[in-house]
Amino acid sequence: MVTMTSKQRDALRPSGAVCALLRTAVAAARASPKQARGAPDIIFINIIIFIIIIISVMLSAAIQPASAHPQCLDFEPPFKPQWHLEFCSQYEQFGCCDQRTDNVIAERYWDVIEQLETAGYDLCEDMLKEIMCQECSPYAAHLYDAEDPYTPVRDLPGLCFGYCSEFHRKCRHVLRYLTDNQLLLDTSGRDMATFCSLVDLSDQDYCYPRVLKSTDLNSNLGQVVEDPKGCLQVCLTEVANSLRNPVLMLHSGDDTHRMFIAEQLGFVWVYLRDGSRLERPFLDMSGEVLTTPWLGDERGFLGMAFHPKYRLNGRFFIYYSIQFDGKVDKIRISEMKVSDGDMNVADPYSERVILEIEEPAANHNGGQLLFGQDGYLYIFTGDGGKAGDPFGKYGNAQNRSALLGKVLRIDVDGSDPVGKPYRIPPDNPFSRDPDARPEVFAYGVRNMWRCSVDRGDPVSGYGRGRIFCGDVGQNRYEEVDIIVKGGNYGWRAKEGFECYDIKLCQNASLNDILPIFAYSHHVGKSVTGGYVYRGCESPNLNGLYIFGDFMTGRLMALEENKAARTWIEKSICMGSTTTCSFPGLINHHHKFIISFAEDEAGELYFLATSYPSAMSPTGTVFKFMDPSRRAPPGKCKQKPLPVKVKGKKFPFIPSEQTVLKTNEKPTRPLLRKYKPATKPPAMSGQHGSTTTAASTTTKAAAAKPDRKTPTKPVGKNKNKSWQKEKKLKEKEINKNRKTKPPTKKTAAKTAGKAKAKPKATQTATDGLNGKKSQRENKITSKRSNPRMTTGPNVKTSQRERLVFNNATKTNVKSKVQKVHWVRSKHTENAGTL
Repeated sequence: MVTMTSKQRDALRPSGAVCALLRTAVAAARASPKQARGAPDIIFINIIIFIIIIISVMLSAAIQPASAHPQCLDFEPPFKPQWHLEFCSQYEQFGCCDQRTDNVIAERYWDVIEQLETAGYDLCEDMLKEIMCQECSPYAAHLYDAEDPYTPVRDLPGLCFGYCSEFHRKCRHVLRYLTDNQLLLDTSGRDMATFCSLVDLSDQDYCYPRVLKSTDLNSNLGQVVEDPKGCLQVCLTEVANSLRNPVLMLHSGDDTHRMFIAEQLGFVWVYLRDGSRLERPFLDMSGEVLTTPWLGDERGFLGMAFHPKYRLNGRFFIYYSIQFDGKVDKIRISEMKVSDGDMNVADPYSERVILEIEEPAANHNGGQLLFGQDGYLYIFTGDGGKAGDPFGKYGNAQNRSALLGKVLRIDVDGSDPVGKPYRIPPDNPFSRDPDARPEVFAYGVRNMWRCSVDRGDPVSGYGRGRIFCGDVGQNRYEEVDIIVKGGNYGWRAKEGFECYDIKLCQNASLNDILPIFAYSHHVGKSVTGGYVYRGCESPNLNGLYIFGDFMTGRLMALEENKAARTWIEKSICMGSTTTCSFPGLINHHHKFIISFAEDEAGELYFLATSYPSAMSPTGTVFKFMDPSRRAPPGKCKQKPLPVKVKGKKFPFIPSEQTVLKTNEKPTRPLLRKYKPATKPPAMSGQHGSTTTAASTTTKAAAAKPDRKTPTKPVGKNKNKSWQKEKKLKEKEINKNRKTKPPTKKTAAKTAGKAKAKPKATQTATDGLNGKKSQRENKITSKRSNPRMTTGPNVKTSQRERLVFNNATKTNVKSKVQKVHWVRSKHTENAGTL
């Protein structure tokens, strides 16, 4: 059964124009019976077909689901709480409250209950709890009209008319304890219809409790949003910009959470956790690196990897193109070190060449460096260039005595007895083969562009250590491979799953490893390898291998079927405007996807440009974000080590247009996080409100009242000077009293005022809060003799009444133990009775 929205129901009603067409067609058929006598069926058949088309269009409109956009009051996606929720337990599987917020709401609830008990009203426990717990709803932002930071929050969640009328009939007296909005209070006392129109929502799909019953809004709640074609909708945030063909971004693994972004020209820049970039580059190899401004030139600074123990030894490795005598191109792999005096600058004189390989052509230069879980350095080279690997009888890739078209593995923590600046790992598959280079770990690759190591599932560790690579194809197919020791990946015998060189392909000794995924050039023409997402902030993406295509700008994902050991393709597309309606998010990116990256916490990024030239400053770094679900608050907190900065920092200035316009001025301050105080909040003015995230969101009415931004507190110095002035004035008054003793008449007047003042104060207080002074005098006597009866109208002890007064209304109490005290008090009194 399809649940239709009000708009969809309206779509089912034929418009006046449609009805007019139908009437005209029928009238024409009746008006000319002679003409219709020869072909009576044709006219009526056309009418029936026309009606069927109209009905099908209306039904298609009805089937379209409501646009779901779960969002919390802090303008972030909902989450699954880490711990059980005691109070708003209906949202413990997915919602907007963690255990701490749940306790705060429970405190406020018991506050209101006690105030109702004190006033002798019906408690309305169920409806009160339902309304207050809507802060925990995954659609809380819609219920409170807070879809973005630029609109004021409602005072009450949006209530459907039927529910609102019942609330008004049974529990309208509760309003004075939930809101101080005079419009709502006055309207509730006069007219139910007007009151419910104020509390209602314009979008009827989101009003409570209808929002709970909508299958469109709740069927896939918390899962990645998919469009009608099954494409996973994600959003992005902009991280860095104005880069010249950024070819890689990586972290140093030293707990500083810095990111190092390399440009094809040979510059490596340091970006701090706050998004700022250091003025001085970490590394400048522009004088050595071979590159040109030609569009699509593959040469340049191509790879970089930090040693697993970089924090201790400061070693890192680089991969770049060089040229000798203006003729011979080579790729060079070198070791360098960080400078002793600045942790953000490399020592330019520390380069030690590890390996150089001659390149017969300008393309297919490879360029990936990474350290595996085994601690060895992996080097990914191209097949030498041109087309079809034309070098030698079988090509470079199938020739195990050549270093091109290979995955190499070396040990950089020692030197070879022969004099090489590295050692051969003893378990390298061809270390004892006289016809193969001992550095070869795998072969048969064409031009692997961007590889990564899977850090494994954060809970089970599944997949840890796997190496994924994207291997660029020739004419027909692009492929993704998982690298294994001694594996032959087929090139040039095969391209993807198909034969390229038929003679080599039919060779029985080929024994090649098929890719886990391949796609044709109808989809894309140059694969860019990515990462398996293992971060914390977007739990829905865990386990997805996310990659892209350089030429088409298409993003893709692979999901593993562990039982069948296969990988299923899942397309990734940018979320719609509704899906990405969160502060700071964007739903577009540049076309040419150059590389992917992973930060120290496991979050995923990609680097793209709008013009693929080494000189074009249009490169941008984007971060993936799942708008349908986030991690619970506090789960993804990191404690980075401090970074000593020498020199200037450039703050990050975003250039991409966000979905929500950031140039609009907010109509209210952002919600602040609740901080429990050591004492009850002080009362000021009539309502004595203290602004917190909890009180701002719950105290509220459907009408949107103007709120003034809280003024800044007076500084310490001003307080001290004010205290000094006060003391000086008191001394002067005391001196005057000593020098001028009061007369009998003055003393009598003062005494009379002193006696009359408590009575006047008491009378004024009684009008607002009951006889508060009398209750204070009876605390001790009532504490040992509580009285309470069961049922809706529960009479509480005098001690419980003192905790609250109507002036504070729904302000958050400071001590979380209050909830437990009230519950224990109820249990104790019930036992006494």
